[in-house]
Order: sequence, then C-alpha cells, then structure tokens
Amino acid sequence: MASPTTSQKDTDIGARTVRRVSLRILPIVGLLYVFNYMDRANISYAQLGMEHELAITTATFGAAAAIFFLAYVVFEIPSNMVMKRVGARLWLARIAITWGLVTVGTGFVHSVTQLYAARILLGVAEAGLFPGLLLYMTLWFRSGERGRAIAALALAQPIAMILGSLTGGLILDHVQWLDLSGWRWVFILQGLPAIVLGVLVLFYLPDNPAKARFLSKAESTWLNEEIAKEYSPEEHKGPLAELKVIRDPKLLYLAVANFFAACGLYGFTFFLPKIVQQMDPSYSATNIGFLGAIPFLVGAVGMLLVARNSDRTGERRGHVIALMLLAAAGLFGTIQFRHEPVPALICLSLVAIGVLGYMAPYWAMAARVLSREHTAVGLAAINSIAALGGFFGPYVIGQNATVDDATVGLFFPIGCLVVCAVMLAFLRVPRDRPGALK
Repeated sequence: MASPTTSQKDTDIGARTVRRVSLRILPIVGLLYVFNYMDRANISYAQLGMEHELAITTATFGAAAAIFFLAYVVFEIPSNMVMKRVGARLWLARIAITWGLVTVGTGFVHSVTQLYAARILLGVAEAGLFPGLLLYMTLWFRSGERGRAIAALALAQPIAMILGSLTGGLILDHVQWLDLSGWRWVFILQGLPAIVLGVLVLFYLPDNPAKARFLSKAESTWLNEEIAKEYSPEEHKGPLAELKVIRDPKLLYLAVANFFAACGLYGFTFFLPKIVQQMDPSYSATNIGFLGAIPFLVGAVGMLLVARNSDRTGERRGHVIALMLLAAAGLFGTIQFRHEPVPALICLSLVAIGVLGYMAPYWAMAARVLSREHTAVGLAAINSIAALGGFFGPYVIGQNATVDDATVGLFFPIGCLVVCAVMLAFLRVPRDRPGALK
C-alpha cells in the first residue's frame, strides 16, 4: 500500500499533468475543429448570395450541402488508420492545409456542377479530422476527464457557427473586392486560416505524451500509465484485424443511433440561415448572421453545463436521451412559430442545446465501449455512419422545403432525433468514474 506521501505525490503530479495537457492540447485541437466546421458549413451563408448568381434552388442547395458527406464517409476510416501510423502532427496538418485550399478554391466556382465537385473534394480533404481528434484525445485524457475534454473540442462547433454567422453576413453585405461577389469572399476569407493553422500544427502539436516537451518525463510516464489502465493490452494484428471491430454489434448500434442524431444536427446547421431569413424577409444578410449566432451561443453554454454534469455523475446515456428529445421539441416549436422571431429563436436555441450538448457525453460513451486496439477504427466507423446522417438530413429537408417555407422539411429530423432517443433507451453502458478535470 502506498504511503500518504506517495499518494499525495501521485495526486499532485496528476493534477499538474492534466492542467498542462488541457492548456496545451485543447486550444490547438479546438482551433482545428473551429475552422474545420466553419469551412464545412459556410455554404449555409454563402448560398444567400450564390442562389441568384448560380441559380441555386432550395433543393439544389440541400444536395450541395449533403454531397460533401458522401466522399467524407468513404475516406473516414482509412484516414484514421493512416494517422495512427504516421502520427497526429503530420496527418492533421495535411488535413487542415488541403481543406483550406479546397475551401478557397470553392470561391471561384461558376456552375452548380463545379460547386458539387468542390464539395466532394472538401469531403475528401476533411475526412478523418473529427475521429482523428477523438482518437488523439484518448491519448491525453482519462475516461473521467474525457467528457469535458471532448466538450471543449465539440465547443468548436458552436464557436465556428457563431463566427461563421457573424462574419458570413458581414462579408456578404460589405466585401466585394476585385469585382468578386460577397459569397465568393465568404469561402476565400474563411478558408485561408485553415492553411495557416495546418502549418502551425506541424511545429506545435506533439504526436503523443512521450513526445511532449511541455511535460516532464515523470508527467508523461504517469499519463501513459494512467490511460493504459483503462484498456486491455493491444494486440498488433494488422489493418484487417483492426477492421473487424466494424462488425461489433454494440459499435453498430451506437453508430446507427448517431446517424439519426446527425440528421438533426446537420439539418439544423445548414438550414438555420434560411429559417431565420423567413422569420422576416426584410432581414439583411448581416441581420441574419447576427440573429443566427444566438442559438449557437446558447448551445455553447448548454454544452459546457451538460458535459460538466455528465462527467460529475459519470452518466452518459441518460444525458444524450434527454438532449435528443429537447432538440426534437425545439424543432417542432420552430415550425409552429416560424414567422415569430422571438419564440422561433427560443425554440432554435433549445435545438442547439440538444444537438450540440449531446456530443460530449455521446463520444465519451462511445470511447468507453471500445478497446484501445479498436479505438482508431471504431471511432472513425461511428463517425462515418453518422456522416451519412449529414447527407440525408440536409438533402431530405431541401427536397421537402418550399421556396417560402424551409421548416416544412423539419419533420424528418424531428423523427430522427426521437428514434435516436428510443434506441439509446435500450442500450446498456457502464458509468465512468468521476473526473479530475476542473
């Protein structure tokens, strides 16, 4: 049995290591995901201008937003397998630089066909980033701290949408440099930071704790040993053996549930500007941008509170179920109050709390049911199937929405969110131990 002095030393080194890791790792991975999600979703604001120049209908926009996910799905698992072998620093930098270049290039398309091609290329470039970051987090945070650590990562989504909303509307109304339309500058100006960030990652992001110069030898050893306790020993059997995890019934069940959640998340994200626009047709792009940022600001606060409570209790499943039902209720309220700005924004804020807040407890739960050997492929497989929800959500809404009412298609994501809640009600997962992350 360890002496009190030894126990106190372990506690001190643990708190110090978690704090240093949080301060160094979370900001850089958070920035990666901020610009990643912004560049994925900036078409939602750009379409307010391009719909006239490229003659894009609501259905065409839904297809353009959705087609990104087809390529994304195909390359998701291979990307995570490559990252596991070449290291996070090199692979995450490659992802950021290539998606930044594609986003900038999207600002120069001149037809719907070229827009589709650009969205497909963006899916190829971005594939693997989110599951790659989730895999990366499993190297740095224990299960009890992972919920809030993932929440800090997932917080990038509302931050991206807040920044995208505020800057997207302003760019559309006020930037027409070099005789280029404002919507083109939305892609160009929001794509450039990703290229710069990718170069920064090459020099700033360590592959794992053993290579982290900001940790002492004792701290990196402590962290590796603590995380290793939560996993069974790895068996190196090659790529084909790793892929067998895809047949795991629990993984598939979690993935299908997340597919339905993603239908709600991406349907909400891509069509929010259109929903805000129809509240009052007199709104300018700047008005739409500022009002559209409100639900994401509320959702960001809700996400942090949910993650903190989930980590405090160690409970994941019940949080996700409650948030799915809250988001479904919010979407239903949005349909009812679609022409009344204040009630509609309140309902949209409830949706944001639900579809953003669920991510931290969900991914902490998913990582908990996988062995360390299967984490890379397992997380990517779950995210790949969820990405199909990113295709079907915007596509179905776009096909059912009318010129004057984008909310008609919202009944589809409502149903999907309820299905996710029902599925998770039958899932049994162990509670996590309370975390030390403050």
